[in-house]
Amino acid sequence: MTTFHELTATSLQGQRIAMADYAGKLVLVVNTASHCGFTPQYAGLEMLYNKYAAQGLVVLGFPCNQFGKQEPGGADDIAQTCYINYGVSFPMFDKVEVNGPTTHAVFRYLKGQLPGILGGRIMWNFTKFLIGRDGKPLQRFAPLTSPEKMEAAILAALEK
Repeated sequence: MTTFHELTATSLQGQRIAMADYAGKLVLVVNTASHCGFTPQYAGLEMLYNKYAAQGLVVLGFPCNQFGKQEPGGADDIAQTCYINYGVSFPMFDKVEVNGPTTHAVFRYLKGQLPGILGGRIMWNFTKFLIGRDGKPLQRFAPLTSPEKMEAAILAALEK
């Protein structure tokens, strides 16, 4: 069986990144979109990343255009929104599919481990998955759950 640390993804800059690079870190994987009602969550995700990076938290953003076509642009457009408009400094990845036959391996794995209320489907942009330092998925958060409301779960996981 595949584990989180065996997976790879392509960064927004086009580099292949091994999830093994994040072994020993608490990882928060988020499917994002630049033109969504939840897009302001970038600010909260950045706050969490800045506040807890020194303790081992890393946030990984995966843009997705499957929900209301709210991520229509390419890497340059995504970078504009993330880096310039929201000051994102955490790693961002290339646009992916999170549902359907071409689901990215990271999301196929995470949905299999933490299926959620839709039986393994992702409901909308800004669904979040918290992954332990050992690569084991710990918790799934709905899009409505703001990053600030996840802080207690992140603190608890950092203390393990």
